[in-house]
Amino acid sequence: MMNVVPLRAASDNAAPVHFMGRLTTLMPGGQLGVQDDDGVTWRCRRAASCLLKPEVGDTVLLSGPNSSRVYLIAVIEQADASVGRIEVPGDLTLGGGGAVSIESSTGVRLHSGERLEISSREWMLQAERGDCRVDEMRLTARTFDATVGRVRLIGKVLETVADRIVQIARNALRSVDEVDQIRVGHLDCKATDTVRIHGKHTLVTGKELVKVDASQIHMG
Repeated sequence: MMNVVPLRAASDNAAPVHFMGRLTTLMPGGQLGVQDDDGVTWRCRRAASCLLKPEVGDTVLLSGPNSSRVYLIAVIEQADASVGRIEVPGDLTLGGGGAVSIESSTGVRLHSGERLEISSREWMLQAERGDCRVDEMRLTARTFDATVGRVRLIGKVLETVADRIVQIARNALRSVDEVDQIRVGHLDCKATDTVRIHGKHTLVTGKELVKVDASQIHMG
């Protein structure tokens, strides 16, 4: 399989090739066009060890056993050093025997066209500010603990299903514009000071018994 075809015949096709040139063309199928100092354009492929994606205008290093097998093995100098892209044709795995760190002085972005998966025995996310946008999300955990200064939920429907719910607060306020319904087996309301039930129409009914007990009862 021919990996490199010089557009101008070399003087010795069997001689090893090793030189620096300038990338001039990105061809279909992963082919690259590199021009040497003599103006000869070499057609080659990027070596698997060259993870940095070459761009037009970059100074690159070509090497091979002969003119028929030449590979772009490294990007020596980028035409635009402010942007770099590590790219491989297949799956990519970063691994090591110790910790792996990804650091940036400005920002880190993770983007996946299909699925983003985080699998770890223990993980920590730390940031000064965060924004999470997910169309559909499901959280499954054996235990979940959260400590926050303020929680605000805005949505159309909120459903909670649990065997037991415990809420402890110093002050609580609930405002319902239309209908507030409670369906329970037994209802126990107790206040240490005052209980007030007020409405334009107030009904207290019992199927069998209604009991009002106090040291004083005022009617009217």
